[in-house]
Amino acid sequence: MKKLLLSLFVLITSTAAFSCTNFLFTKGATADGSTMITYAADSHVLYGELYHWDAADWPEGTMLDVYEWDTGKYMGQIPQVKHTYNVVGNMNEHQLAIGETTYGGLETLYHQSGAIMDYGSLIYIALQRAKTAREAIYVIADLMEKYGYARRRKLLNSRQGRGLDYGNHRQG
Repeated sequence: MKKLLLSLFVLITSTAAFSCTNFLFTKGATADGSTMITYAADSHVLYGELYHWDAADWPEGTMLDVYEWDTGKYMGQIPQVKHTYNVVGNMNEHQLAIGETTYGGLETLYHQSGAIMDYGSLIYIALQRAKTAREAIYVIADLMEKYGYARRRKLLNSRQGRGLDYGNHRQG
Protein backbone atom coordinates (compact mmCIF):
# COMPACT_ATOMS: atom_id res chain seq x y z
CA MET A 1 0.00 0.00 0.00
CA LYS A 2 2.83 2.42 0.89
CA LYS A 3 4.52 1.74 -2.47
CA LEU A 4 1.26 2.36 -4.30
CA LEU A 5 0.68 5.68 -2.50
CA LEU A 6 4.28 6.76 -3.09
CA SER A 7 4.03 5.87 -6.78
CA LEU A 8 0.74 7.77 -7.08
CA PHE A 9 2.25 10.82 -5.33
CA VAL A 10 5.27 10.83 -7.65
CA LEU A 11 3.04 10.48 -10.72
CA ILE A 12 0.71 13.30 -9.68
CA THR A 13 3.44 15.73 -8.66
CA SER A 14 5.69 15.04 -11.63
CA THR A 15 2.98 15.80 -14.20
CA ALA A 16 2.76 19.38 -12.95
CA ALA A 17 6.53 19.96 -13.29
CA PHE A 18 7.79 22.24 -16.07
CA SER A 19 11.44 21.34 -16.28
CA CYS A 20 14.06 19.84 -18.52
CA THR A 21 15.70 16.47 -17.96
CA ASN A 22 19.41 15.89 -17.41
CA PHE A 23 21.27 12.69 -16.58
CA LEU A 24 24.85 13.25 -15.49
CA PHE A 25 27.31 10.42 -14.87
CA THR A 26 30.67 11.11 -13.23
CA LYS A 27 33.72 8.90 -13.75
CA GLY A 28 33.04 7.23 -10.39
CA ALA A 29 29.54 6.22 -11.50
CA THR A 30 30.53 4.42 -14.70
CA ALA A 31 32.28 1.07 -15.11
CA ASP A 32 34.95 2.44 -17.47
CA GLY A 33 35.46 5.82 -15.76
CA SER A 34 33.88 7.86 -18.57
CA THR A 35 31.68 10.89 -17.95
CA MET A 36 28.39 11.36 -19.74
CA ILE A 37 25.63 13.96 -19.91
CA THR A 38 22.24 13.84 -21.59
CA TYR A 39 19.82 16.71 -21.94
CA ALA A 40 16.22 16.87 -23.10
CA ALA A 41 14.19 20.07 -23.35
CA ASP A 42 10.91 18.66 -22.06
CA SER A 43 8.70 20.90 -24.12
CA HIS A 44 5.86 20.26 -26.50
CA VAL A 45 7.18 22.97 -28.84
CA LEU A 46 10.80 21.82 -29.21
CA TYR A 47 11.25 19.08 -31.78
CA GLY A 48 14.78 17.74 -31.63
CA GLU A 49 16.63 20.72 -33.05
CA LEU A 50 20.41 20.47 -33.26
CA TYR A 51 22.17 23.85 -33.12
CA HIS A 52 25.58 24.61 -34.61
CA TRP A 53 28.02 27.53 -34.52
CA ASP A 54 31.32 27.33 -36.39
CA ALA A 55 34.54 28.33 -34.67
CA ALA A 56 35.52 31.79 -35.86
CA ASP A 57 37.95 34.66 -35.48
CA TRP A 58 36.24 38.04 -35.12
CA PRO A 59 37.57 41.52 -35.96
CA GLU A 60 37.96 44.02 -33.11
CA GLY A 61 34.71 45.86 -32.47
CA THR A 62 32.39 43.10 -33.71
CA MET A 63 29.06 43.03 -31.87
CA LEU A 64 26.99 39.90 -31.18
CA ASP A 65 23.20 40.11 -31.47
CA VAL A 66 21.47 38.46 -28.50
CA TYR A 67 18.03 36.86 -28.94
CA GLU A 68 15.80 35.37 -26.26
CA TRP A 69 16.22 31.64 -26.61
CA ASP A 70 12.61 30.54 -26.25
CA THR A 71 10.95 33.24 -28.38
CA GLY A 72 13.62 34.57 -30.76
CA LYS A 73 12.90 38.12 -29.52
CA TYR A 74 15.84 40.50 -30.12
CA MET A 75 17.29 41.50 -26.72
CA GLY A 76 20.32 43.64 -27.59
CA GLN A 77 24.02 43.44 -28.46
CA ILE A 78 27.23 42.57 -26.63
CA PRO A 79 30.85 42.77 -27.78
CA GLN A 80 32.06 39.63 -29.52
CA VAL A 81 35.30 38.03 -28.34
CA LYS A 82 38.31 37.63 -30.64
CA HIS A 83 37.84 33.84 -31.08
CA THR A 84 34.85 31.54 -30.59
CA TYR A 85 34.79 27.73 -30.46
CA ASN A 86 32.83 25.27 -32.58
CA VAL A 87 29.56 24.25 -30.88
CA VAL A 88 27.26 21.37 -31.86
CA GLY A 89 24.17 20.93 -29.72
CA ASN A 90 25.07 21.51 -26.09
CA MET A 91 28.79 20.66 -26.44
CA ASN A 92 31.78 22.49 -27.87
CA GLU A 93 34.97 21.33 -29.55
CA HIS A 94 36.68 21.01 -26.13
CA GLN A 95 34.01 18.56 -24.94
CA LEU A 96 32.50 21.12 -22.59
CA ALA A 97 28.80 20.30 -22.35
CA ILE A 98 26.11 22.36 -20.61
CA GLY A 99 22.49 21.44 -19.89
CA GLU A 100 19.94 23.26 -17.75
CA THR A 101 17.19 22.45 -15.31
CA THR A 102 14.36 24.81 -14.44
CA TYR A 103 13.77 25.37 -10.74
CA GLY A 104 12.50 28.04 -8.36
CA GLY A 105 14.97 30.53 -7.03
CA LEU A 106 15.50 34.07 -5.99
CA GLU A 107 12.79 36.46 -7.14
CA THR A 108 15.51 39.09 -7.65
CA LEU A 109 16.71 37.05 -10.64
CA TYR A 110 13.33 37.17 -12.38
CA HIS A 111 13.26 39.64 -15.29
CA GLN A 112 15.86 42.12 -14.10
CA SER A 113 15.19 45.58 -15.53
CA GLY A 114 17.15 46.15 -18.75
CA ALA A 115 18.52 42.59 -18.80
CA ILE A 116 19.29 41.00 -22.18
CA MET A 117 20.72 37.57 -21.27
CA ASP A 118 18.43 34.55 -20.90
CA TYR A 119 19.42 30.98 -20.06
CA GLY A 120 19.82 29.86 -23.69
CA SER A 121 22.00 32.83 -24.58
CA LEU A 122 24.15 32.20 -21.50
CA ILE A 123 24.58 28.50 -22.37
CA TYR A 124 25.47 28.92 -26.02
CA ILE A 125 27.63 32.04 -25.63
CA ALA A 126 29.52 30.27 -22.81
CA LEU A 127 30.04 27.20 -25.01
CA GLN A 128 31.43 29.44 -27.76
CA ARG A 129 33.80 31.22 -25.34
CA ALA A 130 34.92 28.64 -22.73
CA LYS A 131 37.16 25.55 -22.85
CA THR A 132 36.32 24.22 -19.37
CA ALA A 133 33.41 24.18 -16.92
CA ARG A 134 35.32 26.59 -14.67
CA GLU A 135 35.77 29.04 -17.55
CA ALA A 136 32.06 28.68 -18.38
CA ILE A 137 31.18 29.72 -14.82
CA TYR A 138 33.26 32.89 -15.19
CA VAL A 139 31.85 33.67 -18.66
CA ILE A 140 28.26 33.24 -17.44
CA ALA A 141 28.84 35.22 -14.23
CA ASP A 142 30.50 38.04 -16.20
CA LEU A 143 27.68 38.17 -18.77
CA MET A 144 25.03 38.25 -16.04
CA GLU A 145 26.88 40.96 -14.10
CA LYS A 146 27.26 43.17 -17.19
CA TYR A 147 23.97 42.48 -19.00
CA GLY A 148 21.56 41.09 -16.36
CA TYR A 149 19.33 38.03 -16.44
CA ALA A 150 16.09 38.21 -18.40
CA ARG A 151 14.31 34.97 -17.48
CA ARG A 152 13.42 32.70 -14.58
CA ARG A 153 16.30 31.05 -12.80
CA LYS A 154 17.90 27.90 -14.19
CA LEU A 155 20.61 25.52 -13.01
CA LEU A 156 23.33 24.71 -15.51
CA ASN A 157 24.93 21.27 -15.43
CA SER A 158 28.45 20.64 -16.68
CA ARG A 159 29.84 17.50 -18.29
CA GLN A 160 31.83 16.88 -15.10
CA GLY A 161 28.54 16.44 -13.26
CA ARG A 162 28.70 19.51 -11.04
CA GLY A 163 25.84 21.99 -10.92
CA LEU A 164 26.78 25.48 -12.04
CA ASP A 165 24.44 27.70 -10.05
CA TYR A 166 25.09 30.97 -11.82
CA GLY A 167 22.56 32.81 -9.69
CA ASN A 168 24.85 32.94 -6.66
CA HIS A 169 28.34 32.91 -8.26
CA ARG A 170 30.98 35.16 -6.77
CA GLN A 171 34.61 35.34 -7.81
CA GLY A 172 37.26 35.63 -5.14
